[in-house]
Amino acid sequence: MVLVLTPLQGIPLIRPGDDLAEVILTAIRSQGLELVNNDILVLAQKIVSKSENRFTSLSEITPSKEANSLALECNKDPRLVELILHESRRVLRVRPGTIIVEHRLGFICASAGIDHSNVLAEEYGGKEVVLLLPEDPDASAQKVRRGVEMASGVRIGVLIIDSHGRAWRLGTSGVTIGLSGLPGLVDLRGQPDLFGFQLQITQVGAADELAAASSLVMGQAAEGTPVVHVRGFPYMLREGKMGELLRPEDEDMFR
Repeated sequence: MVLVLTPLQGIPLIRPGDDLAEVILTAIRSQGLELVNNDILVLAQKIVSKSENRFTSLSEITPSKEANSLALECNKDPRLVELILHESRRVLRVRPGTIIVEHRLGFICASAGIDHSNVLAEEYGGKEVVLLLPEDPDASAQKVRRGVEMASGVRIGVLIIDSHGRAWRLGTSGVTIGLSGLPGLVDLRGQPDLFGFQLQITQVGAADELAAASSLVMGQAAEGTPVVHVRGFPYMLREGKMGELLRPEDEDMFR
């Protein structure tokens, strides 16, 4: 197996309304690449959120009593805390500098994925602007996939990733928040191992493994390569959804 990850160069700063499929196809052609069946495109969450105009100005937010109270506990702007509450199902942990929530999309993350980094507030009237996660990342991935497939005539998968912390480990890692046309989870139970024993519990978070590898190639700061072209994914492509990767609450030992 050879897995090749190629960051696409020349992706411009994305603005609301930009057609990501068109932007990506232009970058692919400029780089001398050619899409083939079973290729995968991995997109950083920020460019998806920006194209979908998920900007919000803190100056337009009025914090609630709950937000003001939590803000004192975590030393965050009460207006930001209000946005975090709006984007979450529930608050799980609060510490100085940190709010851990169950996001409305079902996964656990810090600050509901709301971000200040790589957001040029000056472009939006000089206001205090933050960026929310896409409203429906699976649908966002599906939209990009359809656009690319219609233009290229090949069958691909699309993955949208973000950087999350993980229980028991320091540092962030790329994880899946939306996907289309590839498996989130690959079930290997019943298959033989090297010595012929049947696997009993092995399920592979294939989309998250690819997300982590792609995040390593993208970088986390000012690299400016928010799309990665992937060839050689070792599993069959199929229809999938992010929800495959979510552990049911009654099996979650960290809540």
